[in-house]
Amino acid sequence: MKLSHFNYNLPPELLAEYPATERDESRLMVLDRKKQTIEHKIFKDLVEYFDEGDIMIFNNTKVFPARLYGNKEKTGARIEVFLLRELNAESRLWDVLVDPARKIRIGNKLFFGDDSGLVAEVIDNTTSRGRTLRFLYDGTYEEFRKKLKEMGETPLPKYIKRSVEESDEERYQTIFAKHEGAVAAPTAGLHFSKHLLKRLEIKGIDLSEITLHVGLGTFNPVEVEDLSKHKMDSEEFSIPKITADMVNAAKDSHRRVCAVGTTVMRAMESSDSANHHLKPFEGWTNKFIFPPYDFSVANAMITNFHTPKSTLMMMTSAFAGHDLLKKAYKEAVKENYRFYSYGDAMLII
Repeated sequence: MKLSHFNYNLPPELLAEYPATERDESRLMVLDRKKQTIEHKIFKDLVEYFDEGDIMIFNNTKVFPARLYGNKEKTGARIEVFLLRELNAESRLWDVLVDPARKIRIGNKLFFGDDSGLVAEVIDNTTSRGRTLRFLYDGTYEEFRKKLKEMGETPLPKYIKRSVEESDEERYQTIFAKHEGAVAAPTAGLHFSKHLLKRLEIKGIDLSEITLHVGLGTFNPVEVEDLSKHKMDSEEFSIPKITADMVNAAKDSHRRVCAVGTTVMRAMESSDSANHHLKPFEGWTNKFIFPPYDFSVANAMITNFHTPKSTLMMMTSAFAGHDLLKKAYKEAVKENYRFYSYGDAMLII
């Protein structure tokens, strides 16, 4: 399939600026691949589609406040610094994106906060916007990380034009977030409330977790018509043995195995064995899933509504079937579903 197959008209007003008032009261579109049907529900109705012995797999990564604002020495120009990943804890080296990039060169210093207790020096150019920074801070590593957290703000996606609000710190994070390392939330998980998780447990549905630290690459546009030429950024992930064992037991019993989000799906598809079982794993993946693709592990999936030509839409299309997904997206636009990170959800069974 080609890039142009994944284009559709998305009115800008359907991009969700805020989440639903309650996590589990966003809308839910249910796609049944066998029956080729589309239903309109509320997210908490999810429970109706699962039975005892089925399993859901969540991504327990935790978003850290990755967006900082500093000032360039001498000129005082305001610079946005987006922390991508820590390269070396001891040397306090970080891989970052800077904006505006043209002003930031090797050797420049950036000052953060009024007291300038935190300073960073540019030591390398990695891409047009990418830089390597060395942070200079008098204090222990723990104090340095605490300072970064204080100075940083929730890294809402760029499509959200408003300023970050206090509530975003809680709402742009899943309730099961444990392991810090993501610069974007695994958004399918944002719809789960404590009450909904309890209802799933009471019904006998197994809940298990993997970790995949979502990188900014998740937002990278695909710029080649021939999808086989697109390169994904690598993301770090781990699948514990307990999760692999639970998933494999559910598969062997022909139960419903539901990946909560594209990140979980990618992690599991990056660690399947020849007999379609899940293996414990720690490492990195740059797997790009697009149609046609034969999925090995999950037979159900929860995901948000994605933007045109995105890798996330391509994976969803590979799982749902392209014709059914195109029909669903057309209906979602017609019915004013809310799109993207803070938007509504889709269950594909």
